[in-house]
Amino acid sequence: MAARAEVILTFGTYAADKPTETVRKYRPFLSFLAARMSQRLGEDVAIKMHIAKQYEEGIRQLAEGEVDFARFGPASYVMVKQQNPDVRIVAIESKKGEKRFKGVIVVHRDSPVQSLEELSGLTFAFGDELSTIGRYLAQSELLKAGISGSDLHSFSYLGRHDLVGEAVGAGKFAAGALKESTYKKLVAKGVPIRVLMSFDNVTKPWLASADLDEAVLEAMRAVMLSSQNEEIVRRVSKNGFLASTDADYDIIRDAIVHSRGF
Repeated sequence: MAARAEVILTFGTYAADKPTETVRKYRPFLSFLAARMSQRLGEDVAIKMHIAKQYEEGIRQLAEGEVDFARFGPASYVMVKQQNPDVRIVAIESKKGEKRFKGVIVVHRDSPVQSLEELSGLTFAFGDELSTIGRYLAQSELLKAGISGSDLHSFSYLGRHDLVGEAVGAGKFAAGALKESTYKKLVAKGVPIRVLMSFDNVTKPWLASADLDEAVLEAMRAVMLSSQNEEIVRRVSKNGFLASTDADYDIIRDAIVHSRGF
């Protein structure tokens, strides 16, 4: 008879890209994590996945403990902490040993626009209304260039990063904001867009719900921060994970407050 899992955890995230892509991306790492945690805890660990369709739903699920741990964007972390201050950071993703990576504002490859200031009177595509890059950081950058929502001809929230890039490439919007990795994938596929400007973002935190057992949390953190993690970890986080504190996300809090002026 197969051994029964003693510890059953639910991993939550939301679909920033296609849900099928999200499952493909995480499943190998979650299997690896469960196996390593089982060794550390001395009991079987099984991990289920729950992908929320919307950012808000994913945030609520972690805040209310419907999922045990989750991978969120920085703005969603700031918001879940507002809903439940007892949510904890397990670890932060590493990009080439750093805690920062880039978001980009793009225009069509043939666009005459060369600066953010020139977007005044034009159209803009944002991502999800709760997206760090797709909304808060992009709006903060536009405000720094003297452009608020009323200065644009119009703007829309399209949800996923890939949809933003494709819409700009199709000429539906003059510009849009998305993460650099999605931009590179779209260009490789032939979408005719180019970078107008790039800006810093903080890498994604992996978070534990307020009521996740401390021993389980520590086992998870130990596995994620281990220098022994092989190739499988790189599928999710190109260079594994780093230890993190809440203060790493202060630049995101500032951008969220600043973007209120948009």
